This record gives sequence, structure tokens and C-alpha cells, in this order.
Amino acid sequence: MSALTDLTIAGARDALRAGETSAVALTEAHLEAAGAAGALNAFVHHTPDLAREQARAADARLARGDAPAMCGIPIGVKDLFCTKGVPSQAASRILDGFRPEYESTVTDKLFTSGAVMLGKLNMDEFAMGSSNETSTYGAAVNPWRAGNSDAALTPGGSSGGSAAAVAAHLCLGATGTDTGGSIRQPAALTGTVGIKPTYGRVSRWGIVAFASSLDQAGPMTRNVRDAAIMLEAMAGHDPKDSTSADLPVPDFEAMLTGDIRGQVIGIPREYRLDGMPDEVEARWQDGIAMLRDAGAGIRDISLPHTKYALPAYYVIAPAEASSNLARYDGVRFGRRAALDQGDGVTEMYEKTRAEGFGDEVQRRVMVGTYVLSAGFYDAYYNHARKVRALIRRDFEEAFASGVDAILTPATPSPAFELGAMAEADPIEMYLQDVFTVTVNLAGLPGIALPTGQDRRGLPLGLQLIGRPWEEGALLNAAQCLEDRAGFVARAEKWW
Repeated sequence: MSALTDLTIAGARDALRAGETSAVALTEAHLEAAGAAGALNAFVHHTPDLAREQARAADARLARGDAPAMCGIPIGVKDLFCTKGVPSQAASRILDGFRPEYESTVTDKLFTSGAVMLGKLNMDEFAMGSSNETSTYGAAVNPWRAGNSDAALTPGGSSGGSAAAVAAHLCLGATGTDTGGSIRQPAALTGTVGIKPTYGRVSRWGIVAFASSLDQAGPMTRNVRDAAIMLEAMAGHDPKDSTSADLPVPDFEAMLTGDIRGQVIGIPREYRLDGMPDEVEARWQDGIAMLRDAGAGIRDISLPHTKYALPAYYVIAPAEASSNLARYDGVRFGRRAALDQGDGVTEMYEKTRAEGFGDEVQRRVMVGTYVLSAGFYDAYYNHARKVRALIRRDFEEAFASGVDAILTPATPSPAFELGAMAEADPIEMYLQDVFTVTVNLAGLPGIALPTGQDRRGLPLGLQLIGRPWEEGALLNAAQCLEDRAGFVARAEKWW
């Protein structure tokens, strides 16, 4: 059997059920790996005592023969998910010391299925970022290196800690959230798999909100089969979330035949951007060829409102963020700034929020407040909502024409150096989301998976976009692409 940290979720599940290893042994191996990987800054709150307790319970369950697929599987949890009694800061100074008295629905489902939490994972503050550099814990670091360079690279964001931990084999899977690409972009930059389900497939209850109409949780794993297994454990109707869909959750793993003969894959012409690196375009063309060879039909399609997606997203998301983050006022929970004699409530709010929020969060709150203000609501926010409806209609028309899935690049570039965009116009960073935000605006499922490497050895990924509520079919198409791409590379250990 492979080293315990080299197993996949499916492999570990089978080994546990066959008695070839134990949940305790599997957990100890991953606790050791996570504890020795401080240079990656992926885990920000370790929970070894809880992990060992959960592992012992999983072994007892395995012995009884009633263990579901995730039983005994060591995972990491993004710091955006509230976990009872464990720090849950959303990587923000303003939530320093916050330990929830409740469990998010997603973590509760995972723990009920027997999963073992190793700890909380790094992320961009309040999930606002594409490089994991806005975190109060400091940036997470990509385990991959570019050629012979020792320069630290971004693992992407906002689920950068999740991506880095999975890619470095510190855990078998991790939870992520995706508001504009925050699962798929880091997955593509780290050679891992990340799926954003249809909006409403996974409960948002107990996840610290960024933009409520866009946020969706999903799994980050090392292959498509593992993503199917973990997504099934996370998904399902939740009456505590008014946007949760009351739909049955299929057996996603059972749908992974890899057979897509007769299906139609759409190739949107609007995703061919000026200045896109040749290697990204070449990888896209390779993906098209792989799916054609698998028996799928390839059809050029148009999604004409794609060019308006980024500006619409960066009106809607900050508007919702400014509303959601209004609750962090220094009164109910979290950090409160030290006050001077004579300071009143207004000064407390101002100082607490100025100290507690980082620059990017402050920028987005101010943008959101501006576009929601009386003089600009119609000019910006309402226009963005109309554009969103047009983007959704573009996808509906494509699927109505017989397209089964859409293939696009996942990111406009491979992983870049940490700090490379620190002095740049914020819009340069926002462009990292150019291929992913449309999926959130339309509420569709999307998956990113690695299909090759650039000339420096860095992973490059492609994105598949599916019909609403058809994650099983989307995962199957991704399985087909994964099988043909044959991506087996991993980061050479330096940490």
C-alpha cells in the first residue's frame, strides 16, 4: 500500500474498509505532515485532539460495518466555516477570538459521515482575494515551484490554504467556498480538483457570508472521484438555509463512467482573450481534442455578455459584502478597538472596523456602500443585476441548443509570485477571475481540474461548466478529461 499521505479519498476508504489501515493511523500520518509543513502556512488552527477523538470514533464505526465513504478520512476545513469551539476567523483580525457555539451545516454533515478534521485552513480575508495575500495569518504558499526558482508562488484564493494543503498531501480533501472562482482558481494553480456546485446544492448556513447570492461551498481534492465522494457528503437540503434546494443528492461516484460519447461540448468564443498566454490556449486546444477523441461533439458557441461579467460581479459582490459585513461592529462578537475617553458609539464603530478589516475588505465595503447609495443604486447596482440576468440567459440558450457542458480555461495564467501584484492596480488581480465569475453569476456548477504543465513545470487547469443540478454529468465529463489528460505530477517537496 502507498504511504498513507499519498492515498486518495477513494483509496483510503477502500483500505479502511479492508482493514489495511486504521483511521487513527491515517490521522496520525496527516497530523505529522501538517505539523511539519509550517512553511506553507496552509493550516492556521490545528485541532489534533479533536482529530484523534474523531478518528477513534471512525474506527469504532468501521468495526461495526456501518461506515459511509468519508468515515475516517482526514480533511482540512477552510476558516470560513464555523466549527463549534474552534477558532473561526474568516482570516480576519476583526473576528480574533471568535469560537462559535454551533457547527456549520457542511461540517456537521461531514462529521456525521465520519470525516476527521485536522484543523482550519488559511484563506483570503472574508474570502475577498485571488492570491491568499489578504489573510490576517499571512499568505499561504503554493507547494509548487517554477523551474529552478525558489520564489514563493501563490496557491490562488480565496481557498488558497485548502488548495495548498491538498496539493502538498497534508490532508486528503478540504472544504472551499467559491464566490467568483475561489475554489476553481486555486485548484487550477495547484494541480488539484475543485468543484463549485449549483447555487443551492450545498447549504450556506454557518459559513461566514461574503456575497450571499453568489457564495457556494464545495470540495477540493486530488482527483475527480474524490470530489464526487466528498460533494455527496456535503450536499443536501437544509431548512436553515432559505436558498437550499430541496432536491435529492445523487450517488455522484456511481455516475463516473467516463463515457461522454454523443454529448456536445460548447467552446465559447468570448473566452479567447487578447494577451492570453500561448500555453493556456494550447492546453485549451488539447482539452478540446481529448473530448473529441472521447466521442463528444465540439461546437463553437457564443456567450455574448461575458465581457460584462467582471464589472457586473464587482458591483454585485461588494454591494452584498457591505451589507453582510455591517454586523461586525465591535458590539456582538469579535474584536473591539481600544477607545479614548469621550469616544462614543460612532467612534467605536469607526476604530473597530478600521483596525479589524484589511485594505481589500475596506476597499470592497466602500465600493459596495457607494453603489448601493441613493444616488447610484439605479446607475450601478440595478444595471449589474440586469447584466447578471443576461449572462444567465446566455447559458440557458446554450444549454437549450443541445450543449451538455462548456469547456474553458480555468485561469488566465499559471501561479504567479507572491507579492507580484501587490503594487498593481487592484483590477489586475480581479482579472484572475475572468473565466470563473460568469458561473457564479448564473448559479451554475463548474469544475476545475489539472490537464498539464507549462514550460516551467507549473500546473495548468481547464474548467468545465455544467447544466444546473447536473453535477453528476459534469463530474463524469471531468472524469473523461482527467483520464485522457493523465496528470500525475506533484510538487517536489521543499517545505
